[in-house]
Amino acid sequence: MRRQAVAAGVSALAILAAAPAIAEIRIGASLAITGPAAFLGDPEAKTLEMLVEELNANGGINGEEVELIVYDDGADPNKARTFATRLIEEDEVVAVIGGSSTGATMAMAPLFTDYEIPFISLAGAVVIVDPVQEFVFKTPHTDRMACEKIFADITARGLSKVGLISGTDGFGASMREQCLDVAEASGVEIVADESYGATDSDMTPQLTNIAATDGIEAIVNPGFGQGPAVVTRNYAQLGLDLPFYQSHGVASDAFLDLAGEAAEGLRLPATPLLIPDQLAEDDPQRQPVQDYIAAYEEKYGEKPSTFGGYAYDAFHLLVDAIERAGSTDPVDIRDALEATEGHAGVTGVYSFTPEDHMGLDLSAFRILEVADGGWKPVEE
Repeated sequence: MRRQAVAAGVSALAILAAAPAIAEIRIGASLAITGPAAFLGDPEAKTLEMLVEELNANGGINGEEVELIVYDDGADPNKARTFATRLIEEDEVVAVIGGSSTGATMAMAPLFTDYEIPFISLAGAVVIVDPVQEFVFKTPHTDRMACEKIFADITARGLSKVGLISGTDGFGASMREQCLDVAEASGVEIVADESYGATDSDMTPQLTNIAATDGIEAIVNPGFGQGPAVVTRNYAQLGLDLPFYQSHGVASDAFLDLAGEAAEGLRLPATPLLIPDQLAEDDPQRQPVQDYIAAYEEKYGEKPSTFGGYAYDAFHLLVDAIERAGSTDPVDIRDALEATEGHAGVTGVYSFTPEDHMGLDLSAFRILEVADGGWKPVEE
């Protein structure tokens, strides 16, 4: 059952069960269901709603029904922190999934750490898990890994001089810092470094500066939201002929809809969720990817997104941990999460340790290229 979140500034969410029921296990979520980051939070909320409904129809967790309590923080860190407090003190949840954005995640994480409530973030920045916080985990790859994967592809093409054009949002700023930090070790030289704001509608001046940089060989755009789509369209309008990379922050069909034909030929690191029919039969992610897509399409009549996939993995990781723990005590759940090994999800195969609360390596990332308006894997 999913309980309706009712509070000032909170979007009302449909109650999924007509008949009232008392849930034994309460799981919380604070997501950007509306607002500029709704492309993240909306599919995440839909995914969690679907999974809880399915789980309860099959007997719940160890015979106990699950209640999902969801709040819409709109990616506002202040709202997220308020809802985190509510989830802990009023709703008495045993674990929380959420933080569609890095800003919201970082606002909530200290509370869950203080109250010893396991928290699985759906945001990308490396600062969420580095340094490790005892009760904080995450399902997406980090922005640092995205830089490493992109730079590896760039150097494999015999290129090394890169220009950055980064969003100033939490994710874009963090990924920029990570790219600057790992550049030299990756064999990449950052020769241009431009940025743009979340509401900017024209990035041609920054792209013009990058294109005019002596020796420039490729462009990388750390960012998420609508900004990268604007950058992509401006890139095409300027007629630039440089290898162009986006981040995993826009790895979705929704980005292709926003960028249109301008996206043709660009590359980015992504999960196999975007290429389900191109996965090998023995790929451990093939089954979870296809199961998720089939269930989501049946329920909502649309394709799931990479971001919904982060929620799919977080929920299954949490359920698996509760089942293995044989307990709903938050500390026991945390301990079981940290002992997760070889859990195949749609984002990657997770193995957590006390030193690693993300549990993924670079093999979970696939470099994809936009071709004929769709995604295709790049041979590595």
